[in-house]
Amino acid sequence: MFIQTESTPNPATLKFLPGQSVLEMGTADFPTSDSAGGSPLATRLFAVDGVSGVFFGTDFVTVTKSDDVAWDHIKPSLLGAIMEHYQSGESVMASDHAPTSGHADHDGEDGEVVGQIKELLDSRVRPAVAQDGGDITFHGFDRGVVYLHMQGACAGCPSSTLTLKMGIENLLRHYIPEVTEVRPVA
Repeated sequence: MFIQTESTPNPATLKFLPGQSVLEMGTADFPTSDSAGGSPLATRLFAVDGVSGVFFGTDFVTVTKSDDVAWDHIKPSLLGAIMEHYQSGESVMASDHAPTSGHADHDGEDGEVVGQIKELLDSRVRPAVAQDGGDITFHGFDRGVVYLHMQGACAGCPSSTLTLKMGIENLLRHYIPEVTEVRPVA
């Protein structure tokens, strides 16, 4: 098994490409080791000292490290953990923990606008941020403000504010006049 790695715009995050499916569909975010119980693979990765976050896409694993650890020190252990996991035959997610499709539901009078927002996010934004090892999902819409949740490499990325304001906000405002602003949520 050959696992490729790619850097991301977030220097604290590295993208691992195992060359096989990670999730059939959706994403899974494990922002802390306490949240990893639903995934044998995430649990293995958090066992490596210095890991502060794990995120799964359909064909990649993104790992975020703490600031006090160098990639040179933990990357070999992470590669070993991913390889061990796939050789074990265990599933990535426990059977009672399903990946998420991402977007929050929205009830209310803005249903048509929210549908347009989600469509633009799915067709234009999410594929681009997945290439960088992350995901951005719809969280809410209220009085012209779109609330988005950033995951994986996008969470805590130094360029995330620029991505939100200059990229996503401009895109949504261009196509959907009702959108006035985009804000991140934790």
